[in-house]
Amino acid sequence: MSATLRHDWTLEETIALFERPFADLLDQAHQVHRAHHDANAVQVSTLLSIKTGGCPEDCAYCPQSARYATGVQAEKLMALPAVVAKAQQAREAGATRFCMGAAWRSLKDRDVEKVAAIVGAVKSLGMETCATLGMLTGDQARQLKAAGLDYYNHNLDTAPDFYGDVISTRAYQDRLDTLSHVRDAGLKTCCGGIVGMGESRAQRAGLLRTLATLPEHPQSVPINRLVQVEGTPLAGTALLDPFEFVRTIAVARILMPASMVRLSAGRSEMNDELQALCFFAGANSIFYGEKLLTTGNPDVEADRALFARLGIHLLEVELADGHHGGSTVHADLVEPCGVDAAA
Repeated sequence: MSATLRHDWTLEETIALFERPFADLLDQAHQVHRAHHDANAVQVSTLLSIKTGGCPEDCAYCPQSARYATGVQAEKLMALPAVVAKAQQAREAGATRFCMGAAWRSLKDRDVEKVAAIVGAVKSLGMETCATLGMLTGDQARQLKAAGLDYYNHNLDTAPDFYGDVISTRAYQDRLDTLSHVRDAGLKTCCGGIVGMGESRAQRAGLLRTLATLPEHPQSVPINRLVQVEGTPLAGTALLDPFEFVRTIAVARILMPASMVRLSAGRSEMNDELQALCFFAGANSIFYGEKLLTTGNPDVEADRALFARLGIHLLEVELADGHHGGSTVHADLVEPCGVDAAA
């Protein structure tokens, strides 16, 4: 059941998908998934924070906001040699892509040269590069592309009509503008959101519909399940029904058939059965490692054991030179503020 890539999904159509009987929705999503991807392969990724904490924004979910007492300390941008050492370590572990995040509201011009040097150094190792640095101007996106950046992450977080309940320091249009700059520069996009923040089903549908009606579907769509961190305004929010999370994965797969749909934040709170349902519904990418951003993540051995039980193998990545490599494997993850387990 091959699905045509559409960019004209309506909110009504998207809500109707959410409201299908659970078995019917999963069957449809799995058929779409199998038509576009290896149904038994999962991409593995991680994210190195190159600048942690001290973000001035008020994202209600984020432990790195300077406005909240969460125990995350502000740090300066990592030195180039330290980042390169981490990238070399990741490459030796089989990584083909190295993702870097910074807790900034936006990339400042004074930091572009430093970040470009880091990107270029990682690229020189023969790896794909990915970054999440907050808002970008068109010129900044072009400079990063010229330095060797391949992917840029910038999440929409939630639906347009719920966004103001979560964030007041950045407009929704600011996020859309950055994505436009990234696409115009020729960078690949990683863009998704967070569910379980108190939004309605219609608003979850609104997030996915917005992603699916972008001029180009994001190459990677991270779906984060809210991790409640003490000290943030969303601590204590009612937990999202696990079946509703699976429905979100399934609808994302149907709306964006060719994209990688990533299980991101919140996986440590998912049992094996829930993760298996997500993989069946169309998730084919995860973050790997003992720490995911500032929150826990299933450890490597637990993931390997689950993959073995399910008959899942790691997705190989074809590099520009035609060679194949292992999936992305990084370490020392800390959450960039306003960026949720993406990359």
